Amino acid sequence: QVQLVESGGRLVQAGDSLRLSCTASKLTFSSYTMGWFRQAPGKEREFVAAMSGSGGSTGYADSVKARFTISRDNAKNTVYLQMNRLKPEDTGIYTCATRFLTYSHKASDFAFWGQGTQVTVSS
Repeated sequence: QVQLVESGGRLVQAGDSLRLSCTASKLTFSSYTMGWFRQAPGKEREFVAAMSGSGGSTGYADSVKARFTISRDNAKNTVYLQMNRLKPEDTGIYTCATRFLTYSHKASDFAFWGQGTQVTVSS
């Protein structure tokens, strides 16, 4: 079973930066697209960022494109989400997910999901 474990979420103030990490096990990491999604209380889960296995395809939600950066270190089986200039509306549970090969930014395309890490941005 593929396992994904996120870390790095915490309480921060608006304007702060934060880096989330997600480490995968039991898969050939470079063959899998990795994605980040988030869900705020009372709202639907939304796409944040994704990157293909080789890094050749990358995508971001419009709301974070100018502020967030996704990266991956295949040697460490880890994907990162660098979040800068955080806003209160960025608050939510951030979850990483993966799917085999093909790049996607649709939650329904991702087969495996982590437990999530809470990010809270105070105003």
